[in-house]
Amino acid sequence: MVRMSAEERRESIVRAAMSEFARGGYYGTSTEAIAKRVGVSQPYLFRLFPGKQAIFLAAAERCIEETIRTFEEAAEGLAGDAARHAMGHTYSEVIMERPERLLMQMQMYLTVGAAEQAGDREFGELVRAGWMRLWDTVHLLGGGNITETGDFMAKGMLINTLVAMGFPPGHRVWEGVYGTGRP
Repeated sequence: MVRMSAEERRESIVRAAMSEFARGGYYGTSTEAIAKRVGVSQPYLFRLFPGKQAIFLAAAERCIEETIRTFEEAAEGLAGDAARHAMGHTYSEVIMERPERLLMQMQMYLTVGAAEQAGDREFGELVRAGWMRLWDTVHLLGGGNITETGDFMAKGMLINTLVAMGFPPGHRVWEGVYGTGRP
């Protein structure tokens, strides 16, 4: 059996953390569950990450980077409305096919809100910085119009909410998003 390098093990921990945090949230997920999913001990986990918050932030960063990459690939060679349409369509497909990514995003927002309520502004600043990279990517790829960027992101949040709540394709609620009953 080939041993994994620390970087490969770190990568497997981030992937496992995304799955665990997506399901259980920050406060409901133990580092023990993440370590067990990867097949390492908790002490080894903490040799690679200084604590649970660092693991969550690495998973949040990965989630944001994957979403940015999704948008960039979808918009390649396109501009303006065509780019926004391609990004929106591809994103909708991704979150329906890989709900863990959507759930991780939702957990990021909840965790920041809870941390802010507890007086932890630093945690929120780190997640917001990643989200701003996402905003800036959409803004640039979509043509640089602030109103259109805001509309795109707002519609995306509506889609996130409807998918997270389990509204099936064809349900009448989707007509307000797409003009038809199909996402």
